[in-house]
Amino acid sequence: DTAHGHSKGVLDTVTKIRSIRSNNMQVIAGNVATAEAARALIEHGADAIKVGIGPGSICTTRIVAGVGVPQLTAIMNVAEECARSGVPVIADGGIRYSGDLAKAIAAGADVAMLGSAFAGTDEAPGEVVFYQGRSYKTYRGMGSVGAMMRGSADRYFQAGTSSSQKLVPEGVEGRVPYKGPMANVLHQMVGGLRAAMGYTGSKTIADMKKAEFNKITGAGIKESHVHDVTITKEPPNYQRES
Repeated sequence: DTAHGHSKGVLDTVTKIRSIRSNNMQVIAGNVATAEAARALIEHGADAIKVGIGPGSICTTRIVAGVGVPQLTAIMNVAEECARSGVPVIADGGIRYSGDLAKAIAAGADVAMLGSAFAGTDEAPGEVVFYQGRSYKTYRGMGSVGAMMRGSADRYFQAGTSSSQKLVPEGVEGRVPYKGPMANVLHQMVGGLRAAMGYTGSKTIADMKKAEFNKITGAGIKESHVHDVTITKEPPNYQRES
């Protein structure tokens, strides 16, 4: 697990682990965002590919480094390559709503990793803080200064840097609304995915991957969200971004 999975160090590590692993151990490698990267990892023995360069809510890689691929495009490209070898795809990052999970599956992912969606739950690390009458939990990215100072710097090839002033972070520290038990969030996520499967006539996850996408405009996105009304009672599965 590294910020740049398409590198010699990662490929060599996958090969090494593959050579010493027991027969029932599987190797997941990433993160990547291109078909070429996925192909290289598969050729070196990866059993599953993790996709996502910069889509996370607390990630600044695309701004700081200028590198990354929009997540839906990355999933589609990687999934097409992985399908040739029967290697599963893990969509890592960018999932805010249950609809995003459904789109990731439809784009070709077999499973998804969620961070910010779970960050406000009881089970997540971080302190509960109060701000303007609401409860929040602290949340930080692996590429933030705080996390890098506590051991994640090697993920960004900056191991050995002892001063925070010398680190080049690719993430931030912040807060997310408190959400209570994780089971409640999971229930809404699964419910949204089931709804998407119903709307698309998908009996199984495999059927869901046959769904077709349509491009929409910024006006279409605005229309998709709640509009022309003030929300007086917030539902458990939707919060409009400010």
